[in-house]
This record gives sequence, C-alpha cells and structure tokens, in this order.
Amino acid sequence: MEAKTKGLKLADILTTIVIAIVFGIIYKLWGPLYSAVGAVGFHLDQLIYGMWFIASSLAYLLIRKPGVALLAETAASAGELITGSQWGLEVLIYGVVQGLFAELVFAVFRYRRFDVFVVSLSAVGATIGSLIMDFYKGYIGSLAPWNLALFLLARFIGAILISGVFAVSLAKALEKTGVTQMWRTASKDDYDALNR
Repeated sequence: MEAKTKGLKLADILTTIVIAIVFGIIYKLWGPLYSAVGAVGFHLDQLIYGMWFIASSLAYLLIRKPGVALLAETAASAGELITGSQWGLEVLIYGVVQGLFAELVFAVFRYRRFDVFVVSLSAVGATIGSLIMDFYKGYIGSLAPWNLALFLLARFIGAILISGVFAVSLAKALEKTGVTQMWRTASKDDYDALNR
C-alpha cells in the first residue's frame, strides 16, 4: 500500500477535482432519474441515493490520502450546483456534510485500508450525514415508523451497493487499465488491498 506521503500534492488535488467534475455532472443527471424512480413509491429512490456519495469513495480509493474524500464530495456537489441542480444551494451543504462523514470513517482506519468493508462503512457514514441533513430540513421527521424503517433500509443498502461495492469495482477496473499510474504506481499490495 502506498501512503508514504500524507500531504496532498498538486497532482492529487487536480485528479480529485477531475473526478469531482465528472461526478458533479453525473449527480446533475442523476437528479431527474432519482425523481422518476421516487414517483414509483416504496422508497425505491433511496436505493439509488448512494450515487451521491460515490465521488468521495472513488477519489479515496484512487488517491489514498487524507482529505481527498471531503474534497471530492464537496467539489462534486459544487459541480452539481454550478450545472443547475434542481435542489439549489442545498446540494453544496449536503456534499460537505456527506464528504465529512465519509472522511471520518477513513480517518478512523488511519487511511490505511482500501477494501470493500471500509469503503462501505464510508458510504454508511455519508448516509448518516445525509440523514442528519434530511432530518434537519424536515424531510423525514413526519414519516410513520414503518415507513421510516423502509426509507432508512433502502438508503443504507443503496449506499453500500453503489458507493461501497460498485466504487471498489470501478477502482479495480481503473487500476487495471493503468490510468492511475499517472499519479501513483499500483503495486501488488494495492490490488491485494482491494481484494480484502
């Protein structure tokens, strides 16, 4: 595992911003899909909510340094805002909170683990951040207990699958193409860390 230099270099920041820009656009496009799925009911929209946490997961998996998850999620939400998010400035606040909660999980593991378990926990952290914001904004406080349980279950499952499992799979695919060697060389330890 490569984590010799803890501070972010310019290449790390620029790579993180590029990841964030890509996901900012994806987040913008995800909004109408989320709304369409929400019209079906049963909180199915919560199963795809985890896409809004993936920038922090993927950036952390690729850069592997402190601060990257928070930076990526904040920048991606800013990108979504700039492209005309249907939720306005609120997305930036959500992005900061979600990125912070994801970053805290990586910090607990001292930025040394890059496996599905830890990345899935970061997705859970980002989910908790989003739920705090939802509660503060009054979006979920009036749900009946059974409805709230369904809502929470769907959001946590979706976050783990998209921002946990899928993010690790995407990072593995990118590692195999060799594109990540532009800013760090992938070692056998890197591949082993993803397979734990």
